[in-house]
Amino acid sequence: MAPVLAVETQDLDEAQQYIHDVFTPHRLVFRGRAEVDLHLRYAESPRLTLGHLQYGADVKVDVPPPESCYHLALPLRGAANIGQGDELIGIEAGAYAAMLSADRPLSVHWSPDAVQYIVKVSRESLESQLARLTGRPVARPIRFGLRFALNTAAAQALLSSVDFLWRELDRPGGIGAVPMAREHLERAVLTQLLTVVPHDHSYLLGGGLPPGDGDPAGRIPRLIDYIDAHADEDLSTGHLAQLAGISERALQLAFRKAVGTTPATYVRAVRLDRVHDELSAGLRPGATITDVAMRWGFFHPSRFAQQYRERFGVLPSQTVESL
Repeated sequence: MAPVLAVETQDLDEAQQYIHDVFTPHRLVFRGRAEVDLHLRYAESPRLTLGHLQYGADVKVDVPPPESCYHLALPLRGAANIGQGDELIGIEAGAYAAMLSADRPLSVHWSPDAVQYIVKVSRESLESQLARLTGRPVARPIRFGLRFALNTAAAQALLSSVDFLWRELDRPGGIGAVPMAREHLERAVLTQLLTVVPHDHSYLLGGGLPPGDGDPAGRIPRLIDYIDAHADEDLSTGHLAQLAGISERALQLAFRKAVGTTPATYVRAVRLDRVHDELSAGLRPGATITDVAMRWGFFHPSRFAQQYRERFGVLPSQTVESL
């Protein structure tokens, strides 16, 4: 991988050209009052491009289907709203990151304070790594779930690996100067991507359900087992549909018929139960109710408290105070 390169500009057209050249063709839309203040540092190899990026302004990026690559967005500070296909999600430092598929257009609206790692991975590299791990050819682009949670041990390991790779590439005499070691670490990052982020091949890696047999209703019991076992992971409707091997619409209909509610409502109920179990057992020294709530995917305290009271008839604080 070449040494880390750095570019800075306050010109919108230059900023767009830099991102075009390093990552992907796109349209950069300036939305705020402050001028763009692009700071981009990046390093490239045939397998991946790793960049440390901040726009310093309220900007929106519209990207046509990248086709030849996938992108991982790991927020280090700030937040973003991302839309790809029919999905619209938010990511936030310490909470969620996003994996962007190669065959769908996308848009990203970054907050002015956002700083992020952007990892561009060539389709050939990632799909070859998936084929190597599964022993099967990959005949179509990998369709990733758009968002994944950062509060799991596996996701934290991925973030640590990306951070370690970046620091070593940026360090004189670091791993970037040792081609074999660099390649090994890059392939490890690719493997982590494929095992951490849900996608339509996850079942081949033991991370999901096998493809359906054409009967969506028959998928629901196993999907419920999966939700119960992975309640601390990102379980958006899009992710669950991919894991079940059916469309989101088919999942919604089948889930409502089998369970009487939507997948999102069921996931929220399971997570609320986990929070209730933890609070009922007593907070660990130094822990707060907010800590417990965030560990189970509740990042808005007032909304969480309302949902908790609707389910259990008391506020979270009353559960703790009753012990």
